[in-house]
Amino acid sequence: MARRHVGAGCAVLTVLGSLVLANPSQATATASSVPPADGPSAARTLGADRPSAEVLHALRRDLGLTAAQARQRLTNEAEAGTRAGRLHNALGTRFAGAWVHGKTSAGLTVATTDKADVAAIEAGGADAKVVKVALADLRSVKTKLDKAAAVTKGRQTPVRYVDIRNNRVTVQATSRAAADALVKAAKVDRTRVAVKVSKDQPRALYDITGGDAYYINDEARCSVGFSVTKGEQQGFVSAGHCGSKGDTTTGYNQVAQGTFQDSVFPGHDYSWVATNDDWTATPHVKGEGGADVTVSGSVEALVGASVCRSGSTTGWHCGTIEEHDTSVTYPEGTVDGVTRTTVCAEPGDSGGPYVSGSQAQGVTSGGSGDCTSGGTTYYQPVNPALSAFGLTLTTDTATTETPGTTPEPQSGTWAAGAVYDVGAKVTYGGVTYVCLQPHQAQGAWQPATTPALWQKV
Repeated sequence: MARRHVGAGCAVLTVLGSLVLANPSQATATASSVPPADGPSAARTLGADRPSAEVLHALRRDLGLTAAQARQRLTNEAEAGTRAGRLHNALGTRFAGAWVHGKTSAGLTVATTDKADVAAIEAGGADAKVVKVALADLRSVKTKLDKAAAVTKGRQTPVRYVDIRNNRVTVQATSRAAADALVKAAKVDRTRVAVKVSKDQPRALYDITGGDAYYINDEARCSVGFSVTKGEQQGFVSAGHCGSKGDTTTGYNQVAQGTFQDSVFPGHDYSWVATNDDWTATPHVKGEGGADVTVSGSVEALVGASVCRSGSTTGWHCGTIEEHDTSVTYPEGTVDGVTRTTVCAEPGDSGGPYVSGSQAQGVTSGGSGDCTSGGTTYYQPVNPALSAFGLTLTTDTATTETPGTTPEPQSGTWAAGAVYDVGAKVTYGGVTYVCLQPHQAQGAWQPATTPALWQKV
């Protein structure tokens, strides 16, 4: 029997509705707190030094880069992520955010609430910015705003996010009066909140056929996000608003495909489908002209980093990451923890994969605008979905390791397939390591050999 392939397709297309969907705080960081890493570079580990032609072409077209600038940007972003992680852990509760900037992302800025940290930040390879409010405190403000928005249904204040570059929380509202009412209801410090008045109403991006579609209960139509496995079971992740647990799917060719094992929406916007034996998971997403773009991991990119999206309506487009941990209120409810980007999208693009270099980032949740006049999109990060459902992202490990150099696994608490956040500690081979960048552990990314992701304590 011929085996068909589950790759990362283009977009969600559904008829579900109108959704457009130590005291460490007292310690001062020193240059010795952030020692340089030994071993493979971050760019090599994450595959940024071997970008696909599809990624390079789209970055040239959408960000106005030359081929050399596109390559340099991807390398700079990979290296910046590791430096930012080391400084994040060194600063502790004084950390106020990190972001890349410049045409080739040559600049990295790390914010702190203590001017005594400036020398250590600069020694760690970043520009320092001293601000008033720590990232944890800004997130606390946003949490209170989200809770208040949930009570009021939030349609007049549909978007809320932490703006680390300006050290504040931004509320996107249909009017200043609506924003002021939300701030008052949340009982937060008004000086920590900025208001952006906009008529944009985020919505789910579906209703148009195209790409590697799959069908839900012979009614709704969606597209594959990223291929995954759970033990020996193969399948894929997609947007949560595509279907509910127990719904059946058929492939783009109308052949029986699988069943929704779980789905979360609203709150989050992710789901996963277990496929039958006729379908094989692959580590690819669709690039320009349908060419394969290989996925080698899921290391979360920094604010300011480039990111590319595949969608069935508008195809392959790139932009930059504006903010992580954004809350968006759709007509059907609020989705928390999405990432806001400048990538354009249109109805029919929802559910398609976002990648930064070769690293999986998430699946399209919703947005506003279009690819003619420009727009804003929001993606559901993939790592929370992998963690919530106990899934392992399908990757091409050959792109992330040098043959013959990966040692045998050693004992400890580190585990391939686990999802780790910045600051998480593990043991491996009798040594303790601290995580530098959010990611799902790949078998080849053992702490002892991956200084781009792990720092020895």
